Amino acid sequence: MIIPISVNTLQVSGVVSFYMSAALVMVFVNKLVLNNTPDLPLLFLLVQLLIAVVLLHVSAAISRRVEIPQFDWGVAKKLTPVVLVNVIGLVFNTLCLRGVEASYFQIARGLQLPLTILVSSIHTRWIPSIKTIAAAVLVSCGFFVGVAPSSALPLLANPTPITLFYGILSSLFIALHAVLIKSSLPHCENSTIQLAWWTNVGSAVFLLPFVVFNGELQILRDNIIEGSWDGKVFGWGCLVTGVFGFLLCVAGLLSIKVTSPITHMFSSAAKSVLQTLLGVYIFHDILTVNRISSILVILGGTMYYTWVKSFEFKPPQPEMVDLESARRPSQMMESRDSKINTVVWSVDEEEKR
Repeated sequence: MIIPISVNTLQVSGVVSFYMSAALVMVFVNKLVLNNTPDLPLLFLLVQLLIAVVLLHVSAAISRRVEIPQFDWGVAKKLTPVVLVNVIGLVFNTLCLRGVEASYFQIARGLQLPLTILVSSIHTRWIPSIKTIAAAVLVSCGFFVGVAPSSALPLLANPTPITLFYGILSSLFIALHAVLIKSSLPHCENSTIQLAWWTNVGSAVFLLPFVVFNGELQILRDNIIEGSWDGKVFGWGCLVTGVFGFLLCVAGLLSIKVTSPITHMFSSAAKSVLQTLLGVYIFHDILTVNRISSILVILGGTMYYTWVKSFEFKPPQPEMVDLESARRPSQMMESRDSKINTVVWSVDEEEKR
């Protein structure tokens, strides 16, 4: 008996697979490059941002739907807060990944959901429901279980306090970024593509002086002169992560447009499990009972939160009118996001950058 598969099912499956694959490639290639060249984290990030800008311009040349904004000092000043928060979050995210194992990375950033709920509540003066608070507490417990020192681990396998601090700051700035995005969109004609251009260009501009002051250009020069450094890993890693970072942004937009919160919840859960298993297989990460318990508790709390939000915030019934040809995709996405709690989707936002 042949079971018919609808076009919508295939579309959702394709988008989810695309999103998961891009996210996993980003984490593991980033980790590979940072293991190979741990003293060039800011330069690595700068190259990724520049590649994203180039790909946006290439996309604009291919498709009229991708609009590159004209440079305007007034708009640049208004977008400075969201750009600064974005680049600071990216820096702490990169420094955190450099100092922890790939499978432990999701534990180190385990406070992302509770901090997102907290920042969003303060910004909107919204009091979370009991179920939302319970999810945040559950995720926080998972984080503290994972960061507790373990005698079963070699001394070098335990993350340093400064690395965990980077993870907490990364989670905090991701939460702030999620809040600032919505207030920044009106300055970009409500276009997420234009906001992405401003964010990447601005982040690169702010990051460049720190690359110079941190001496990374000199370190790159010394590595090239010495001859023992494998520059191919760094070069190809920059290219792959730059391209997949751009694709991940596209995949994130498609995921919000095509899938439901429940589908997104299970795809995130599957990605977390795969990330843990691949970390053990590729980098020989060490898993302890504490770490496994931490990942499961964080995952369970996040899934519970998404399930709660899917019932608390029901999207409106679609109108019987085809607006696809009349509105830009970025406007459609923003229209839908304004009616669904954006906190549901901000949990995985740091992966899109």
